Amino acid sequence: MEDQIIKRFMTSIKCSVCGQHYDIDDVQILDHKENLWFFSVSCSNCKTQCLVAAVIKEDRKPSGITDLTEVELDKFRNLDNITTNEVLDMHSFLESFNGDFTQLFSEDI
Repeated sequence: MEDQIIKRFMTSIKCSVCGQHYDIDDVQILDHKENLWFFSVSCSNCKTQCLVAAVIKEDRKPSGITDLTEVELDKFRNLDNITTNEVLDMHSFLESFNGDFTQLFSEDI
């Protein structure tokens, strides 16, 4: 597995001290043996350094990484898919939207 992919995966992890996501430059691959990888990570925000051991299997399809709760995932999983027309409608709206959310939410619908 390519080192950059592994390092990018590690950027989805948050620092256990300050909660900041690691930057790709904060991750150093130390070694790996088959599926077991060893990293040194340093938080660019709070300067905490950690050693990480992770089992990463290449033969499995990765699951999505999200900060949504199970309740939120269930809610969105049960919604209808977004249609092409809805995407086009949003595109048209954003082209003319001036960024004023106060005005947008105060308008009568």
